Amino acid sequence: MTAVAPQTRRAEDAVAQLVADYEAFAANGAAGAPPWVQELRAGAIRQFAEAGFPSTKDEEWRFTSVEPITRTRFAVASATVSAAVRRAVEEVAIGESGERLVAVYVNGRFVSELSSLALPTGVTIGSLAAAAEGDVARQHLGRLADPSANPFTALNTAFVLDGAFVHVGRNVAVDRAIQLVFVSLAGSEPTVSHPRNLYLFDDGAQASIIEQFVGIGDGPYWTNAVTETVLGENAVVDAYRVQREHDNAFHTATSQSRQGRSSVYTSVTFAFGSRLTRYDLNATLDGEGAECTINGLSVLRDEQHVDFHTTLEHAKPHCPSWEVFNGVYDDRSRGVFSGRIIVRPGAQRTDSKQTNNNLLLSEDARADSQPQLEIYADDVKCTHGATLGPIDPKAMFYLRSRGLDEEAARNLLTFGFGAEILNSVSVEELRTQLDGIVHARLDESARKRSS
Repeated sequence: MTAVAPQTRRAEDAVAQLVADYEAFAANGAAGAPPWVQELRAGAIRQFAEAGFPSTKDEEWRFTSVEPITRTRFAVASATVSAAVRRAVEEVAIGESGERLVAVYVNGRFVSELSSLALPTGVTIGSLAAAAEGDVARQHLGRLADPSANPFTALNTAFVLDGAFVHVGRNVAVDRAIQLVFVSLAGSEPTVSHPRNLYLFDDGAQASIIEQFVGIGDGPYWTNAVTETVLGENAVVDAYRVQREHDNAFHTATSQSRQGRSSVYTSVTFAFGSRLTRYDLNATLDGEGAECTINGLSVLRDEQHVDFHTTLEHAKPHCPSWEVFNGVYDDRSRGVFSGRIIVRPGAQRTDSKQTNNNLLLSEDARADSQPQLEIYADDVKCTHGATLGPIDPKAMFYLRSRGLDEEAARNLLTFGFGAEILNSVSVEELRTQLDGIVHARLDESARKRSS
């Protein structure tokens, strides 16, 4: 008899426990969901049970081990409101309190008493659970994010209960940023939440949307989120995602967008927190003339690990796309980037550019980059590239020769490395907030080096 490795046994036990948790979940409060949601869940848990957790033997996961998740027993989180939650929302929300469009979700559940939603005509923001009772959500939920493509997506779909629902109507331009604050609570035992988000932008809609993921408490918890975004013809959407959960947290997420003809989608994501982050960002340009930009910045320390997997799929002709992901890694942190550009047959005149840059501030920091192209059309322009290395000593020498001390020069060059992504944020108050986070991270690293 072949012996089963302890790591494999733990993963199998974790899958069995999650399946048992699902059965309890489906039999209790979740049983009140519409039949089509229950069918969606049942199919997803079967897929998760069959696939199990990925291992580093899987090509898509070979740089990222999820063993810290599989060896931890997570209970399904419940939503509670406290003074700490209120403070966390106030710390991250931008704009004057009376003028904000802010929806708050605690452990994946919509909390109306913490939200501020004086909605313009033609805009709906709120609870996915409530939206699931209607036909609009039914037409789109679960149609983009494929549970069979990622076991964490399957797990989220199995436990789908609530999350953010945003619907901007035809030709409606929202003049304020739509802010969605996801608060995870660390309790006496490890917990997991599965926020499920659905964002619909009808033909000609225009909006900016900001997702903020924050954590309260020092104990371990796991956020497993899935977001589906649909852009109609000529829709223009700027989407910002800020992950700043605490260093004992785990964060897995999938985002899938689909664009109609002549739509413009810009996605900028920031990773500052969590012990382990895996984010799959997938975009399909499914209408002629659609444009897509996806950028990202990681600033990590200690033993943090981030893994970005991106897929830009050009399904129709005359669609340009741009992609830049930069990473700053200190101490023993590690960054992984796997970027894939797919040009489908018939998607002629595609113009796609992909870049991944990594700055290592420590000899123990590490970065792995895998840019990939799959081209099935002949009239295209596609490029990709990656860089990896420490701070340029010539640039350091130049700044030191101008009177800056070593730490000031180091911080200036490091911040400049991230500024390319920070400057792509068009919401001024958010950009100011992000500048402060990066500066605080760099100052903290400087204090550690001097102590």
